[in-house]
Amino acid sequence: MSLKSIAAKLFAKKIYNTTQAWSTDPIETQKKVFLQLIKDANKTQFGVDHHFDQIKNYDDFTNQVPVRDYEGLKPYIDKVVKGSVDVLWKGKPLYFAKTSGTTSGAKYIPLTKESMPFHITAARNAILHYIHETGNADFVDGKMIFLQGSPLLEVNNGIKFGRLSGIVAHFVPKYLQKNRMPSWETNCIEDWDTKVNAIVEETINENMAVISGIPSWVQMYFEKLHQKEGKPVGEIFKNFNLFIYGGVNYEPYRAKFENLIGRKVDSIELFPASEGFFAYQDSQKEKGMLLLLNSGIFYEFIKSDEFYTNPEGSGPRRFTIGEVELGVNYVLIISTNAGLWGYDLGDTVQFTSLKPYRIIVSGRIKHYISAFGEHVIGKEVESALQEAILGTTIRINEFTVAPQITPAEGLPYHEWCIEFENEPEDSVSFAEALDNAMRKQNMYYDDLIVGKVLQKVVVTKVAKNGFQDYMKSIGKLGGQNKIPRLSNDRNIVDLLKSK
Repeated sequence: MSLKSIAAKLFAKKIYNTTQAWSTDPIETQKKVFLQLIKDANKTQFGVDHHFDQIKNYDDFTNQVPVRDYEGLKPYIDKVVKGSVDVLWKGKPLYFAKTSGTTSGAKYIPLTKESMPFHITAARNAILHYIHETGNADFVDGKMIFLQGSPLLEVNNGIKFGRLSGIVAHFVPKYLQKNRMPSWETNCIEDWDTKVNAIVEETINENMAVISGIPSWVQMYFEKLHQKEGKPVGEIFKNFNLFIYGGVNYEPYRAKFENLIGRKVDSIELFPASEGFFAYQDSQKEKGMLLLLNSGIFYEFIKSDEFYTNPEGSGPRRFTIGEVELGVNYVLIISTNAGLWGYDLGDTVQFTSLKPYRIIVSGRIKHYISAFGEHVIGKEVESALQEAILGTTIRINEFTVAPQITPAEGLPYHEWCIEFENEPEDSVSFAEALDNAMRKQNMYYDDLIVGKVLQKVVVTKVAKNGFQDYMKSIGKLGGQNKIPRLSNDRNIVDLLKSK
């Protein structure tokens, strides 16, 4: 055992004890965060406009600060982008993370000197919790790769702009610099296909121990390694035993990954976003990710099935951490030390544990199918697909689901566009299994099938690399971009089928 791994284990124990301290007193932890946020933003333009000086408790806050999405906060953000100070948070942000918007084009999410450190320490602490629980620290002596966006940044009005993963690249701790890959030059390559080819060349003869990134793009890296060497990734990198991922559910990819790697490896799930680092998997034995209640973020939760209701003109009820229940689908609302207030993140979560508070990401509030009132969410389609392929040789590269409301003939249906690595031997039986699994996941969908409002699912095969080609065609290949699992329109499905 090296000195570096011994030091990692000692540090891991310290961080674990720190986590235990705040996670065992969650309500008080969130109360302290809430009061500090209000105090720090008291004299900002937003704070003055919303009477922060009169806010003494959570009820005052909900009376003064409505829930808003990016469009609702955009007038304030636009002022900060133009160089104004003390608008949403004191002073100016250090960075703006540039992300893809839906109705407003590019979105600019502020990162401040108070919020930025939590993006770094959360990722570090996820690894340290893994070390503490498993006792495995040997990987710290190997190479680590983080598939991410370009670290090249623009500067406007004294603020740096870039992709979150590119911004984070500037904060890699010194003790990881020698282990970290790819090189700075390779990381700066903008074209994703060219970049992955360069990463393959740089890493193929290295002692890779940890690989991190969004599963769909790591899969692309693994496939290129396999094509070049003609053997499993686990044979190329004999000491590779830890995969760190975020952004999408890993389960639909797991079978394909294990085939590409040639064996099972441990994994750590993260829940980062430009708006904050919200949770990480703190245990290999427990389901879900630990919600980070002490990281400068105050959390609220709205039941997703009430989100678009407006009872008595007051809007849906907002819950705090002490009021949530297991298994309920909640829209995640945040107020942060980067100046986001009552901010609708767009993600939905479910709690898997209340002691401590652990969550899974169940989907996006805008990514659902409810053409007939079924309100199918991302978690349900992922779970259904996982059940349908369990115990088979079927392997999936990528998929998305959309309703077909006006078929040429017959009843409407849900269409599953799937890119197979290994196709089903019997496509009819597979579609039947997939439909049965969906009926278990969503009782409203089951009612529609029983009532002959919908016919059973229709599976459409997507050509090899079809999803990559689609993402490339819309300028979103690589980085933090990912395919929506489902949508209530046919924009993605129709484009996939037109290729």
